[in-house]
Amino acid sequence: MALFAGLTVIWLIAPMFIVVPISLTSQASFQFPPQGWSFRWYEQFFTNQKWLSSLGNTLLIGVATVVIATPIGTVAALALSKAKGKWVNAVRGLMLTPMIVPAIIAGAGVYTFFLQTKLIGNILAFTLVHVCLALPMVIIAVNASLSGYDETLEKAAMSLGANRFTAFLTVTVPIIAPGIAAGAVFAFVTSFDEIIISQFMVTPSLQTLPTAMYASVTRDTDPTIAAAATMILAAVLLGFVLYRFVAKRSAVSKRNKVAKASVSKQESE
Repeated sequence: MALFAGLTVIWLIAPMFIVVPISLTSQASFQFPPQGWSFRWYEQFFTNQKWLSSLGNTLLIGVATVVIATPIGTVAALALSKAKGKWVNAVRGLMLTPMIVPAIIAGAGVYTFFLQTKLIGNILAFTLVHVCLALPMVIIAVNASLSGYDETLEKAAMSLGANRFTAFLTVTVPIIAPGIAAGAVFAFVTSFDEIIISQFMVTPSLQTLPTAMYASVTRDTDPTIAAAATMILAAVLLGFVLYRFVAKRSAVSKRNKVAKASVSKQESE
């Protein structure tokens, strides 16, 4: 089973890493393996205003998406976990709709709405669409952390004098922090990687990196797209490494707190 799983992972992941050597080719082609090596395509990326502008728009929209979607998704996940009634499942399904509706249909609907409201090319409207796409990711990640959350801890803090907001910040948030961090990472990756719906919203003056890459690969043979893809791959891997680091530190901190509490209890007894 381990061998089969390893081969499957290699089969799925290896093609993604082919862009790394292609981005270092010295020729203007996608030939693999490269006949020569050069950093010319990275230089082309960082000296071309079109690529830099697309990268800046992507980072701006991605960060704004995280800032907006993470707190909203966290609050929504908390509300859904505490709510009771027949309507809860319906609301949960509604929250996850952006993951269910085909992207091409959503893109056509967004384009029609933006065209009528003259929001095509508006970066704020662009960001809000990405927020809608990222919200399900945040909700799912935070819900996973809430599955093992003991609500009596928050009630205990409130019984000791903390108000509801203080108890939430000092008790609930630290416990579900790994889920919030995962939701933030997924939200950024969702925004950073979005291409289908973004194709309906871009204009000559507002391009994102994925849409610029798609336009480049359909027009000409330019390994600059491989350099851009390599940097995106590195950014995604870095994001998940940071998440794992945060999650690991949180788990160690929890274990230390539990151990200290246990020792204190034994000493008092």
